[in-house]
Amino acid sequence: MDVTLTAPADAAASEVAAEAARRRTFAIIAHPDAGKTTLTEKLLLKGGAIQLAGAVRAKGNARRTRSDWMKIEQDRGISVATSVMTFERGGLVFNLLDTPGHEDFSEDTYRTLTAVDAAVMVLDAAKGIESQTRKLFEVCRLRDIPIITFVNKMDREARDPFELIDEIEKTLALDAAPVAWPVGRASEFAGTWDLLEKHFLPVDADDASAIALSGLGDPKLDQLVGPERAAALREEAELAEGACPAFDLEAFRQGTLTPVFFGSALRDFGVGHLLDGLARYAPPPGAREGDPRAVAPEEPKLTGFVFKVQANMDPNHRDRVAFVRLCSGKLVKGMRLRQVRTGKQVPVNAPLFFFAKDRQVAEEAWPGDVVGVANHGTLRIGDTLTEGEDLHFRGVPSFAPEILRHVRLEDPMLAKKLKTALDQLAEEGVVQLFRPLDGSLPVVGVVGQLQLDVLQSRLKVEYGVPAGFQDTIWSMMRWVTGEDKAALERFAQQNRRDAGEDHDGALVAFFGSDWRRKRAEEEWPMLRFHAVREQHGLVAARK
Repeated sequence: MDVTLTAPADAAASEVAAEAARRRTFAIIAHPDAGKTTLTEKLLLKGGAIQLAGAVRAKGNARRTRSDWMKIEQDRGISVATSVMTFERGGLVFNLLDTPGHEDFSEDTYRTLTAVDAAVMVLDAAKGIESQTRKLFEVCRLRDIPIITFVNKMDREARDPFELIDEIEKTLALDAAPVAWPVGRASEFAGTWDLLEKHFLPVDADDASAIALSGLGDPKLDQLVGPERAAALREEAELAEGACPAFDLEAFRQGTLTPVFFGSALRDFGVGHLLDGLARYAPPPGAREGDPRAVAPEEPKLTGFVFKVQANMDPNHRDRVAFVRLCSGKLVKGMRLRQVRTGKQVPVNAPLFFFAKDRQVAEEAWPGDVVGVANHGTLRIGDTLTEGEDLHFRGVPSFAPEILRHVRLEDPMLAKKLKTALDQLAEEGVVQLFRPLDGSLPVVGVVGQLQLDVLQSRLKVEYGVPAGFQDTIWSMMRWVTGEDKAALERFAQQNRRDAGEDHDGALVAFFGSDWRRKRAEEEWPMLRFHAVREQHGLVAARK
């Protein structure tokens, strides 16, 4: 009897484990202008997901990159929203999450990094590690995300590779193990030498056209790249193998070592080598910490969490889609899942796989996959979905914004539309929305000015609501919690002019200066003032 009951579960777990092992879910992080979007396009090209990359000259819409699909992204040539793209190659399924490079959208990037198992860090060969690269790396370090480094733009003037590797090690405190070495620089760039496989990859050739040699001493190398470049390569490669740490898979997956690739995304060189490295080295989905227990990907029961909500991907239908990272089990079209925060049942009648703005219905999905679920205002960022278990995945935070502005409506007749628009965009995480307790104008909070520009553009283009912003009397905010419910209510009543609620109903306090914040902490020692809030984690404190 026991065998009859457990065999299906065992078979289901085995199937889930096998499918999870095929997944590679990763993000691309970079400082603006390092070539992240171009690299994304070329990875999709290598994966057979597109026939024409956005950087290739074409007419009209074909010229635009597929991952940057918002109007403001196309107008300004920047990424301001995370795009999800799925493709298959070599029997593996790659889920690529293209993140915003601009620091004003770091919160969206942080949430995206909660949904991946590895990251590709793109460096400009002439500039090395820049400020935003360092910030994004620190986020990866907090989560122990393995990082593969791609040094881009080797076909232009570039810094010495040893200098770049040294900078990675000193700036990021991360061992850097080159797995490829550039042959020549800038106009003399001829390709790379694979330090692990011992073969030569000529520039502008397909990665399948790698030329096997007996070693660096093979005289054929001189014929391929010329005696001078061959001599320089022999010297540098031998020094790299002797002075740099050897690639170690375990150290990489623990987040203490990064394999370093070199190439040019624009010329489509080294991209296939990088993709092969992702296939070989990047980890499949692993166990994920939850409350009250960790969840293994091979478990047959489905679990997942919402890390992003996007409104108006199809403006004609005013749709809202919740992006769900699956952590265990099998998703089948037509399932009903439990939203743990509310206890409600969420129908998943048409789960979606994404290719940037394009989509297709997913008949089934597995751990590591990112699927879209139609959302009618029910699902929020940070929500956990299960087949019934009371389980919560943590680690999807909100950060106190650095800029606070009142929203000024140009046409008072559009007040209702503005409320709807702000509610939906706050659900997305485009901005944070606060409603003062005294009933004054709503307040939006952002990290940087560019977020306000995006908000203004989307209000006008997607919702038909022209709006502006005006300064507030505050310079910062904090979430307020405490075990003493009466004290929370007293604080709210006594500070109605300088307090409000966020989009989830959590109590917040506004301050005109850091001195005022410190004074409040002294006057209300029974309360806590938070600069970081776990999504949905603090709402219960005041209810």
